[in-house]
Amino acid sequence: MDRESADDQSPDSTQAEPLQPKWPEDPVIVSVCTTCKTADDGTLVGPDMFAAVRAAFGKDHPSVVVRPVQCLSVCKRPATVAVSSPNGYTFLFGDLQADSGTAALVSFVKSYRNSGYGLVPWRERAEVLRKGMLARVPPMQWSPDDGRAPK
Repeated sequence: MDRESADDQSPDSTQAEPLQPKWPEDPVIVSVCTTCKTADDGTLVGPDMFAAVRAAFGKDHPSVVVRPVQCLSVCKRPATVAVSSPNGYTFLFGDLQADSGTAALVSFVKSYRNSGYGLVPWRERAEVLRKGMLARVPPMQWSPDDGRAPK
């Protein structure tokens, strides 16, 4: 589950910070692998994905940085995109197509910015992102002893 109750933590549990929702700091960074190739014929799909994502965010989202990354090392699941922020979760998605993946990412980033620690609830993620989910990595500066996500 993405969000479990943190109420039953032991009272002597030491934590890096209080378990109150902390909104992701700007910028939200969308990293797009530009070296992704299809497995069947080796067609380079990364640059098209980057161009589509960059165009979708454009200048309407000044607090979102779309950047090219030469490799995210998920070569069997192209195209691959990571969404992160300085104090939020990092999400890694694969199997994205330029059209459906881009629209899903725009919606996801909106939810990410409005969720504590950027922890977007499963139900708020587009189907293509649910199926393409590769990893959810917690913020570096937060790590409670019990490993649970904050409320």
